Amino acid sequence: MPSPTAAIRPMRPADVAEAEQVTSESFHALDRLTLPRAWPDPEPREPGRSRSWQARTQHLLRTDPGGCWVAEEDGRMVGVATSLVREGTWILSSYAVRPGHQGRGAGKPLLAAALHHGRGALRGMICSSADPRAARVYRQAGLSLHPQMVLRGTVDRSAIPLGTGDKVREGTPGDVDLLDSVDRQARGSAHGPDHALLVEQSRLLVSETSTGSGYAYAYPDGAVALLAATNRRTAGRLLWAALADGPAQTEVAHVTAANEWALDIGLAARLEVWTVGYLALRGMRPPAPYLHHGSLL
Repeated sequence: MPSPTAAIRPMRPADVAEAEQVTSESFHALDRLTLPRAWPDPEPREPGRSRSWQARTQHLLRTDPGGCWVAEEDGRMVGVATSLVREGTWILSSYAVRPGHQGRGAGKPLLAAALHHGRGALRGMICSSADPRAARVYRQAGLSLHPQMVLRGTVDRSAIPLGTGDKVREGTPGDVDLLDSVDRQARGSAHGPDHALLVEQSRLLVSETSTGSGYAYAYPDGAVALLAATNRRTAGRLLWAALADGPAQTEVAHVTAANEWALDIGLAARLEVWTVGYLALRGMRPPAPYLHHGSLL
């Protein structure tokens, strides 16, 4: 049967709910194929995460609408690509083709539209799944692939250093200049308007001393969403604080080999180490000390 021709067009605010369904179906099917067999079976995206995805995508449409695209076949949405540019760094936030429509011609032009949006950016970042097809596509697009580790399990509370949290405070929206300064040192560009969204969706921890500065966002379930610092000591202080305040069962994702300080803390806390997916980069080295956000990187 001939493959239909996908129509690629800019995403509109009214598309976001359907786009969320496309990504939910696609990522759940992918997780079932690629996540380690020793892990529990992946669950479909729960309502709270669906609302967060939609809020994040509406945020991208407000702050950088040119990076958001959809693919349609016979008037039905079959693919989504959202991307953004922040201070010379292009980021692929979401990229998915609905199960049953993959390999039919929608994915390639959809990704091309998102890549074209970042054509003038000096740097590029993608948080890739472990799907071999994704790795192939991103490498052929000129990005380098850096394996990512995930630390997960039950935190050994006896391993948490005494005084953890002494130099860590709750962050506020007034810290945005500090956060952007740390971002520029750690990854070469600030998150800028994305901090307003992150503050709404997660808890902000800040450490600011005479020897270094940094911050961490933690999701409501305690998992670290994003961590950046000007040195490893500050980064370690923030990660220990997040682990100390979080639940016993936790996860620290997106740890690259450039961030062995995080690996060492995870091992000290008796977490298990797994390799899942890649950090794909263009024009830059893996940021450190830095644990990237899966969608805003």
